[in-house]
This record gives sequence, C-alpha cells and structure tokens, in this order.
Amino acid sequence: MRHTEFWERMEIALGRDSMRVWAETFVMSDLGRRTAQEALDAGIAPKEVWRAVWTVLELPDRDR
Repeated sequence: MRHTEFWERMEIALGRDSMRVWAETFVMSDLGRRTAQEALDAGIAPKEVWRAVWTVLELPDRDR
C-alpha cells in the first residue's frame, strides 16, 4: 500500500475534515503508542499503519 492509498482510505473512513486531526492525535498501542502520522513519519509501512487504524475503528472486513 502506498501513502496515497492510505490517505484515501482514511478519508473514506473518517471524512476529509477529520482524518488528519485524528491521524495526528489518536495514539494506538499497536503502533508502539504512536499516532498514525507519527508511525508513518517513523517509516512504518502504510499497510501496517492501516491495519492498526482498521482495528481501532472496527471497520468492516471489506475495508481491510
């Protein structure tokens, strides 16, 4: 998964207005107590970050 696909999925899941704020503020234990943005900035693969987001948001399997 590329960063662009990650952000597209974030927009679908959270909406354009709140996706960036959520990605910069919501800390996830699956990402080593980082936010999605911090994890991406640290070089964690977008696919791994998306898996953590998907789990936390309890999204349907089709969005996996």
